[in-house]
Amino acid sequence: MSVEPRQIRLIMELRQHGIGDAEVLGAIERVPREMFVPEQFRDHAYENTALPIGAGQTISQPLVVALMTQALKLGERMRVLEIGTGSGYQAAVLSHLCRRVYTIERHPTLLKEAEARFKELGLHNVTAMTGNGIAGWPEQAPFPRILATAAAVEAPPALLDQLDVGGIMVIPIGANASDQNVVRLTRREDGFESETLWPVRFVPMIGD
Repeated sequence: MSVEPRQIRLIMELRQHGIGDAEVLGAIERVPREMFVPEQFRDHAYENTALPIGAGQTISQPLVVALMTQALKLGERMRVLEIGTGSGYQAAVLSHLCRRVYTIERHPTLLKEAEARFKELGLHNVTAMTGNGIAGWPEQAPFPRILATAAAVEAPPALLDQLDVGGIMVIPIGANASDQNVVRLTRREDGFESETLWPVRFVPMIGD
């Protein structure tokens, strides 16, 4: 797949903003973001900005995708649970960095469109379902990594329960849009270690 000049500019911008993981940058370079946005926004696909995708949802700013992916500290043999498929862009990036992605989306129309994109791109290691993200995917648990792309007031107990010992969850936490931070939770034998990473603005996790 050829790389467009605007993709190269985006990768350079991400580097300037502190994305130093070459594998994360490589995964973002391999995913054609224009496939994940509505046609009227495709001219803006490689700008470092969030864009609307329908159902009141957005495709995240590329820098946020890169930062959250980098924060997961992924390994190629890992299984990842993603809460909030949206357009499918974040799952597509993850698919190039781990063994399998399990992704949950509450809007059936968005999920159907995302699954069509996964098929078109030949991403056979992504498994998706419609459901309530705060319940997780207990049949496939435990997970070494969990990524939430919607904000919760606190980490949902079901997701904490489904995180493997030694595992990492990256999730936006905050009671309202003006007070959200991405938090990295690491499960230890005796509890959870929490790190507050940076401020963000995400749609709320429904059912929270």
